[in-house]
Amino acid sequence: MSAPALQVLSLGAGVQSTCLLLMAAEGHLPGLDVAVFADTGWEPRAVYEHLDRIDREIAAPAGIPILRVSSGNIRSDALDPAKRFASMPLHILNPAGTEGMSRRQCTGQYKLRPIKEKVRELLGYPHPRRIPAGIFVEQWVGISVDEFHRAKDADVAYMKTRFPLIEQNFSRADCLRLLRSRGLASTPRSACLGCPYHGNAQWRALRDDSPDEWEDVVAFDAAIRSGNARATAEGNPLLGQAYLHRSRRPLGQAPIDRVTAHEWSRRQGDLFDAIADTELENGDVEGCSPWSCRSGTPVRDDLDLAS
Repeated sequence: MSAPALQVLSLGAGVQSTCLLLMAAEGHLPGLDVAVFADTGWEPRAVYEHLDRIDREIAAPAGIPILRVSSGNIRSDALDPAKRFASMPLHILNPAGTEGMSRRQCTGQYKLRPIKEKVRELLGYPHPRRIPAGIFVEQWVGISVDEFHRAKDADVAYMKTRFPLIEQNFSRADCLRLLRSRGLASTPRSACLGCPYHGNAQWRALRDDSPDEWEDVVAFDAAIRSGNARATAEGNPLLGQAYLHRSRRPLGQAPIDRVTAHEWSRRQGDLFDAIADTELENGDVEGCSPWSCRSGTPVRDDLDLAS
């Protein structure tokens, strides 16, 4: 196989991808050319602050550019009747009382698509130009050994995925220890403010530590009860009701103070030395990676097909 044109980090600004950036900047993983952060427009304030910090203190001194890309604001798009909205995996309560989830398209539209667009630009073949065979980037993805089952190849030929943490036998706990040793113990989870995969601990943290952001997601939860605004405006409202919380109750009334058995077990020891499961009890997930969202493979788009 020919050599990659570039080595690119998919930077979610969570624990694992921050650890990869740090290891590259310190020379433990040489060769990283650029990091790409896909901004949904609705990330927690802590993520934006962390991203600014690691850019300033880690990436820039090492000469690694962090490129911020976007396909729009997921919150405003969902509430705009004029916008074609890529649906979030909302928790649905059907008229008959049965439960379901709406189709998940948000990762493909707001994470994968802008990353692919930027990679094509970096390679010199913006869409719709076809990328010649043999021209590709090596994409680093922050998946650790304790979640190796989430490691998957990219779905386009111009991106070859590499998992350096697995190569280094690094677990999420190892990443946390390294970050803590460099003064980065406060590295946040990376996921949209209103991600329906949040567990109770994440909702509580938002309510208790960031009341303005909590008010924002409570208002959004109420606004999407009939699904996305465009479908409603076109006379195709959701037959059931949509919710952000898995209890399928309004977020402000949802039982987020319930502590799961898994959360109790993690409280018994040092958080940084605990085993970090990737799919925690009752959906308490650790964050959202563009290339390993827990709800399956995102819908392919024209950027995938014109590779």
